[in-house]
Amino acid sequence: MRILFKNIKELLQIRDKSTRFISGEDMKVLPTLKNAFLLVQNDIISDFGAMEDCPEEADVDQVIDAEGKMLMPAWCDSHTHLVYAGNREGEFVDKINGLSYQEIAEKGGGILNSAKKVQDISEAELYEQTKIRLEEIIALGTGAVEIKSGYGLTLESELKMLSVIKRLKANYNLPIKATFLGAHAVPETYKNNKSGYVDYIINEMIPLVAEAKLADYVDVFCETGYFSVEDTESILEAGKRHGLTPKIHVNQFTSIGGVQAGLKHHALSLDHLEEMTDSDIEVLKDTLTMPVALPGCSFFLSIPYTPGRKMIDAGLPLALATDYNPGSSPSGNMNFVVSAACVKMKLTPEEAINAATLNGAYAMGLEHNVGSITKGKQANLILTKPINSYHFIPYSFGNHQIETVYLNGKEVL
Repeated sequence: MRILFKNIKELLQIRDKSTRFISGEDMKVLPTLKNAFLLVQNDIISDFGAMEDCPEEADVDQVIDAEGKMLMPAWCDSHTHLVYAGNREGEFVDKINGLSYQEIAEKGGGILNSAKKVQDISEAELYEQTKIRLEEIIALGTGAVEIKSGYGLTLESELKMLSVIKRLKANYNLPIKATFLGAHAVPETYKNNKSGYVDYIINEMIPLVAEAKLADYVDVFCETGYFSVEDTESILEAGKRHGLTPKIHVNQFTSIGGVQAGLKHHALSLDHLEEMTDSDIEVLKDTLTMPVALPGCSFFLSIPYTPGRKMIDAGLPLALATDYNPGSSPSGNMNFVVSAACVKMKLTPEEAINAATLNGAYAMGLEHNVGSITKGKQANLILTKPINSYHFIPYSFGNHQIETVYLNGKEVL
């Protein structure tokens, strides 16, 4: 099947295969081509260029006229908790009434609330609830996603969540990465025995998750009141022994050395980073670890935003993700995330789009598959509505500018 997009007003995020991610000053540059064509063959991008070099329409199976519209790679959302049961709208009201995230957790809300819901639901029902959310984010332009466990907190329930992710991978035509996050919180049964729960994760959970090949990554919530740097290092080391690449939730509320621990264990990404010291930024320079900002969480919890402007100006790369979850970021809308990064974190539109496409792909180990307009990559694409410029994408924060989403060149919206 050969599909031709012609008369593209502007083709965004053109890269060659050597570009794995973008850092510092380079993030201000978004390579584009005006008045362009793009050819999809056998689900991948096979060619693109100026309209004067456009292939003959007689040689293709389908022609899509993109007059007045932008074509760009689909969003790459590298941090979600898409598999969960029910919702936590009651906690939303508690937050409005003045309770902090930590106070809600202390009274039985938060992660433990979601864990009980997951423990009480069947895998079949959990899948049915989750696939609705997955279809919603695809419709909003997401063409690759990482999904974390962490609302199980027992071996049975963590495996249930990871099995749901495996079913989603089998049934939906986009790259999905799975992350084991048993160290999301300490369950009630281990309330006074955190070291016992860490041992349970290391000796029981991780070996079985790895044996069943249910996860690509291992993650830890390294934060005051959750898991210490020592706990984090022990869990990441155990994950590595079983073939799981490290990631960390880190510096959401406090800076306790988690960034340094992540680098020590060669974490692929460090996510949240709302509280960053100068030393945290300095140690990230010239590494292969991707910092990931989650502005939807900052918006919903009214906590500081990741200092993205400062980090990019220091020469770092940055990715953007939604943190879609029922408690602190109940939205999978990457369009809003890109807008919030511009408005609240002072990223330029070019920086935000780079962060939400190729850098997001890198944060999932998918930079060779998606995230840019590159020959040989999957044709996971967004065709915008007719717009004046790509700056309008973050500018119109309440109304996404997507006309059609394509996965492997096939229309899904």
